[in-house]
Amino acid sequence: MKSEKKEVFLTAEGYAEIKVELDVLKKVKRPEVIKSIKEARALGDLSENADYHAAREEQGVIEGRIQELEYMVDHVVLIKEEVSDRAKIGSCIKIKYVGENDVEEYKIVGSSEADPFENKISNESPIAVAILGKKIGTVATVESPNGKYDIELIEIK
Repeated sequence: MKSEKKEVFLTAEGYAEIKVELDVLKKVKRPEVIKSIKEARALGDLSENADYHAAREEQGVIEGRIQELEYMVDHVVLIKEEVSDRAKIGSCIKIKYVGENDVEEYKIVGSSEADPFENKISNESPIAVAILGKKIGTVATVESPNGKYDIELIEIK
């Protein structure tokens, strides 16, 4: 069975953040936790050594995150942020909910960079799926878990 390699879409900013996090984990966090494990081992009986078990658990979390970030770096597709007349990954868009006065502004990014609190939506989100490739003025139907609704693409930056 062949494992599927999934592309990771990132902006240049998101890629830089991942590289910094990976560097900190490898050069700072990993050595710290290894030191903690050695110190806890020196205390003797490992079966009842809470410090040892906590350090081993933290090591597992750090190693897992390092693997995740290395995968992202190895499979990155940098998003070119260029002006286009169609919505695409990297676009800043404004949408209007049809039948309402609500207008929302989002930046379409890769799923690993999505952050709803910063209005960054994943290219895999229902709204992005509905409008990717569409031009200003297009009305698209969003198929969300809560049902279907229509949005109009009113601006692309």
